[in-house]
Amino acid sequence: MRLQKWEIDAIKECAREAFGDGVVVRLFGSRVDESRRGGDIDLYVTPPAGSEENLKKRSRMRICLQERLGEQKIDIVVAKDPSRAIERIAMRDGVVL
Repeated sequence: MRLQKWEIDAIKECAREAFGDGVVVRLFGSRVDESRRGGDIDLYVTPPAGSEENLKKRSRMRICLQERLGEQKIDIVVAKDPSRAIERIAMRDGVVL
């Protein structure tokens, strides 16, 4: 996984601040592969049960991440429909932070 500990901590803190306790964040995509370089940060967020208004929460998480990690490409996918291809890939290949 190509993230520093402080980046992982920031991601987890921002997710918790936006979605609440019990949120699960997975890193997937190119940053999981140690042999690659560069790439954006792809995050798959599973909110706690009963969580609503996920679009606003996703926006809060993105703003928090920009403040803590600086300007970089960050994609946040919030769990909604496990039949979507992106969600299947994130669940299959993602690493829980």
